Amino acid sequence: MPLYPLFLKLDGRRCVVVGGGTVAARKVRALLECGARVTVVSPEIRAELEKCAEANEIKIVHRAFEPGDLEGAAIAIAATNDRKVNEAVANAGRERGVLVNVVDVPGLCDFYVPSRVDRGDLQIAICTGGAFPAFAKRLRLALEKQFGPEFAAYLELLARYRQEAKARIADPHQRAKAEEAFLDSPAFALVAEGKYEEAEKALSACLARLSNKDKQDIGDEEESCPS
Repeated sequence: MPLYPLFLKLDGRRCVVVGGGTVAARKVRALLECGARVTVVSPEIRAELEKCAEANEIKIVHRAFEPGDLEGAAIAIAATNDRKVNEAVANAGRERGVLVNVVDVPGLCDFYVPSRVDRGDLQIAICTGGAFPAFAKRLRLALEKQFGPEFAAYLELLARYRQEAKARIADPHQRAKAEEAFLDSPAFALVAEGKYEEAEKALSACLARLSNKDKQDIGDEEESCPS
């Protein structure tokens, strides 16, 4: 069955990780990067996670999983090698309407965590629906070479000029033209070469031309209106 792709906002939301080993630690780091409030439930906890708890970055419950641990959670991740525990987490999630991911057990998952390429606000997610995760990883490595760190700086610049366009161009069609002009400009090539000032000048020129056209069109409309 086709999966519904989406990106979740987890900032400030409670997320539960069941398990205290290496895989659990990796999942915890990813959730913290998204601003989640993470609770880890496991009788055994690796030192890395203990340090996170000491720094008040996460909360640790030092015991075996109980279904009530998922109350109020946005999502839960089961990262244990105990099938009974994983099944208990999946069942508890479904009873409480909490989406659950069970690492490496597709049949128990409500969602899959994709391989992804992060370049600032640009995120490229790759998912095989649990069919062959190693292929997703290999594709991610290929995309990381194709989409270098310059894409983060480029997107940051585009986002800033998009806001400028929204402030200076009233007509939505003209704003759309401005955004296309930004993309057609040499700004990306300039950013890739480290020429950030030149890239800004290229985008500024596009914005000036389209904003002036917008003002001219508004003026023409006002003149054509009957008094």
